[in-house]
Amino acid sequence: MTTVFTHIINGNIPGTFVYRDDQCVVFMSINPIANGHVLVVPVEEVDHWIDMSPELTTHMFEVSHKISQALATAFPCERVGLIIAGYEINHCHIHLIPTQSMRDLSFENAATSVERSDLEAHAQRIIEVL
Repeated sequence: MTTVFTHIINGNIPGTFVYRDDQCVVFMSINPIANGHVLVVPVEEVDHWIDMSPELTTHMFEVSHKISQALATAFPCERVGLIIAGYEINHCHIHLIPTQSMRDLSFENAATSVERSDLEAHAQRIIEVL
């Protein structure tokens, strides 16, 4: 079954992208915990992150590292948090979240809606740093 992330990757559902290559994409979360919250998603539909190939895992973390450095500049923060939860959608994804403390990593803080113009503005800040 095709996941919602595959639909976003293929352009069937709108997404606000900040990065794309042949193995993964990075786009803004539509339920951000903080401004700048992005998802790093493999193009290949892999449900559980431990099922990714070693090569894809390495690539995903290299991209996460690069994007996190950009996030730290675009959204000054104490740390960029990384979460792999895997429960929301059956398509592996890495959450990268600018944070000031551990409290900022709670999904209870996620926005229930966000303006597309805000997502686009946040994406542009990241892209400019990249």
